[in-house]
Amino acid sequence: MSTPSPFRSGGPEQVVYCHDEPTGLRAIIAIHSTALGPALGGTRFYPYADEDAALADVLNLARGMAYKNALAGLDLGGGKAVIIGDPATGKTEALLRAYGRFVQSLGGRYFTACDVGTYVADMDVIARECSFVTGRSPQDGGAGDSSILTAFGVYQAMRACALDRWGEAKLGGRRVGIAGVGKVGRHLIEHLTGDQAEIVVTDVNAAALDWVRANHPGVRIADSTDELLDSELDVYAPCALGGALNDETVARLSAAVVCGAANNQLAHPGIDKALADRGVLYAPDYLVNAGGVIQVGDEAAHLRGGGFSFDRAKAKAERIFDTTLEILRRSKADGVPPAATADRLAEERMRDVSRLRGILLPG
Repeated sequence: MSTPSPFRSGGPEQVVYCHDEPTGLRAIIAIHSTALGPALGGTRFYPYADEDAALADVLNLARGMAYKNALAGLDLGGGKAVIIGDPATGKTEALLRAYGRFVQSLGGRYFTACDVGTYVADMDVIARECSFVTGRSPQDGGAGDSSILTAFGVYQAMRACALDRWGEAKLGGRRVGIAGVGKVGRHLIEHLTGDQAEIVVTDVNAAALDWVRANHPGVRIADSTDELLDSELDVYAPCALGGALNDETVARLSAAVVCGAANNQLAHPGIDKALADRGVLYAPDYLVNAGGVIQVGDEAAHLRGGGFSFDRAKAKAERIFDTTLEILRRSKADGVPPAATADRLAEERMRDVSRLRGILLPG
């Protein structure tokens, strides 16, 4: 695999390699943009096949965070970090604290948070060495689990898609397929159950499926993602890792709507058009899953006074419903896929707001 060039057009502002031999830490921090403010994005702890795979992932994720934060109306740029390794065997207090010192060395250019393989308790450990940590436990002054509002935002976007496609902002009687029932997928099941949707799920983690059986016996479990894709669905919700929408999966989809929590769902730039050509309504992933970053963004904005407010963050996350409707409206008016419309709006905000910094203020 060839290493992606950080100097390509639209590449990141900064890439930092973090290595601490005694703890075994190997991490990469990518800051895509600080046009709107400090870069905010989670830390993913994952057993990548090699360093090239880790770099490719962190660059894509950091770019997605820049667009996500811009579209969510936050005064924050976009960044991301990956720790290379198996969190089940390689995660230690010393490693997390070493990582925290690397984040601290950036002086506030990057704020971290939870992601795949990292949890609230991990953020508390990192915060012992670093001032720029969100997603900490409420007992430690933080916002807690951001997956709650991530799922809430996905549900709001799904309601908006239902309104656009079927004329009602509800999922009752619709069959929703969820690929991945981890932190976000579990909360999404709760929302959809309350809306009386018919739910089918799959996950590679047997423990996650055991949780579904124990807590939601009415939810049907598919043996694989292939089985889920081949099911008759109204909504497909990718809620695991990226790249879920590729040429093969798009060709097999029966769903009229794709709306899920996973980052970087499109395997390549032409997939959004392929979905549109098949009449599938795709809600851009970084719009849909912004609830969590809205939550930790509120925490970051109030680290030094005022404190985090869940109600305030939830009210902002609820606006994902309106933003989704606006993007779908503009998409139809402009004759382009929703992903292109979302990109355009995010880029416009990054450009227009960053331009204001050229206006000199006294002091």
